[in-house]
Amino acid sequence: MSSTTSPTQVDHLIVGAGFAGLAAAIKLDEAGERDLVVIEKDSDVGGTWHINTYPGAECDVPSQLYSYSFALNPDWSKVYSPQPEILEYIRKVARDSGTLDRFVFNTAVLDSTWDAATQRWNVRTEGPDGPRVYAARTVVSCAGGLSEPRVPEIEGIDSFAGEIFHSARWNHDVDLTGKRIAVIGTGASAIQLVPELQEIAGHVDVYQRTPNWVIPRNERKFTSLEKTAFRKVPGLQRAARSAVYSTLEGRVPAFAKFPDLLKVVEAQGKKNIHGAIKDPELRAKVTPNYRAGCKRILISNKWYPALAADNVDLVTDPIVKITANGVVTADGTERPIDVLVVATGFYVTEPPIAEHVTGKDGRTLADLWNEQGMAAYKGTTIHGFPNLFQIVGPNTALGHSSIIFIIESQVKYVVEAAKAMRREGIGAFEPTLSAQDEWTADIRQKMKPTVWQTGGCASWYQDKFGNNTTLWPGQTFTFRQHLTKFDLDKYDVEPVSAPVKKTRAKKKVSK
Repeated sequence: MSSTTSPTQVDHLIVGAGFAGLAAAIKLDEAGERDLVVIEKDSDVGGTWHINTYPGAECDVPSQLYSYSFALNPDWSKVYSPQPEILEYIRKVARDSGTLDRFVFNTAVLDSTWDAATQRWNVRTEGPDGPRVYAARTVVSCAGGLSEPRVPEIEGIDSFAGEIFHSARWNHDVDLTGKRIAVIGTGASAIQLVPELQEIAGHVDVYQRTPNWVIPRNERKFTSLEKTAFRKVPGLQRAARSAVYSTLEGRVPAFAKFPDLLKVVEAQGKKNIHGAIKDPELRAKVTPNYRAGCKRILISNKWYPALAADNVDLVTDPIVKITANGVVTADGTERPIDVLVVATGFYVTEPPIAEHVTGKDGRTLADLWNEQGMAAYKGTTIHGFPNLFQIVGPNTALGHSSIIFIIESQVKYVVEAAKAMRREGIGAFEPTLSAQDEWTADIRQKMKPTVWQTGGCASWYQDKFGNNTTLWPGQTFTFRQHLTKFDLDKYDVEPVSAPVKKTRAKKKVSK
């Protein structure tokens, strides 16, 4: 696109085609807001479930709840669905939605800049057809908190001569059979992939910084009778979904107000350890010394048996450097390896997308959050960044339930805002600073008694200021109540300026 070509005018530009981006497209379309484009840097819908294809990848939220409320699936194979099944579910919902003609794949957002004169976001993208600029009334950021892999800064990591990849960028071309493999990290991805590697590798070294509480995974397959009943009996699957939701919500008091109740979880975790590991030294290494829930509670029946296997070593000495052929720890030991797997998580409290969003005062969202910490009104809109929605924004993630519930709540708020813009003739809106500050202060006050603040651990939930800017500190239905209506009285509003002649986006899928 040449510099003289006019930007493509669009009402709503959605960034990301995971669960959040797809939900936003579907619900805006249903509300009559059909002039939308979804930009996705990867080649398909699915988000984290498209890019995370490591061995053993599965969800740790029951399938009945880890799905859209408006697209129930009677054909889940088991209680916790594997990655391929979740991805196919998202693909089917996308195909059935009638919105895929407005998805543009293999296209990255380079930068988004607010233009006060036109009351639009100028969004520069780069795709297969070259650069392009969109002028959007609103931007709905659905880039996700688990989208940009975090690679540890370890001396010599770039000099490693073998194969190296992050768990979220798995290299399926590498034959791991019989290989010596090092896995850095023992979080949610590692506990799923290590048991798979243990079965085929010659040897696996697992490097642990802090152990996690891991409780049994109550897994089972759904019978054909159950699937038929879900499909044929009116209301049965929705009732099953509600039962799962209620069970998970019942855990909130323990997380949010009475952390001592989590001793029950710790007992489950210790029983899980003792059932699989006989070596006292290894038991001690994998037993956390902080309250369960302070870090994400993990579920697995395979993790501890894998660590106890003869071809696996759990290493707790800190890594000091990586050589061309191995990993060196603080005790001076160098362990030779052929493959290095980095399972060290994502940039959650420092989302990379924020570096590419410039608000009305010329500062990027990353600049603002670097100075003050992540904050957004209702986790969704941000002072100084008009007409911008952040799905799964600050303090909207969960430590106990399904993020899809939160996504649907935020998307409803986006739809209500879009309706208000048309109804009231609004050209630009942003939350008042006082409304945002009051919301943030209330969140931090409610966070104080939670296990995430009192549990005695450091976690990826917390930012550099020590604030938990990741999780919602309460029941999910209270979050939804806050977002049921678009509360215009909490916003600074500008009337719409002169209309702009539109150059419409082409209605085709670009892959």
